[in-house]
Amino acid sequence: MKRTSAMPNSTAEIHTTQPPVDFQEQVRRRAYELYEQRGRKDGYELDDWLQAESEVVQQRAKKVAA
Repeated sequence: MKRTSAMPNSTAEIHTTQPPVDFQEQVRRRAYELYEQRGRKDGYELDDWLQAESEVVQQRAKKVAA
């Protein structure tokens, strides 16, 4: 019988397809900090988000490695 459920097969799949809400919240907060540091200048939303995401991923990787 073919599986038709959209449920992930493993815990690893859950983490790779749906980042935890706290991760997204951390990125959102850091991106806003970057926006404020720039003097609230518009036009850099994607840059701020990508930088914030990178920083949060690096912070989490350091915690896992420790």
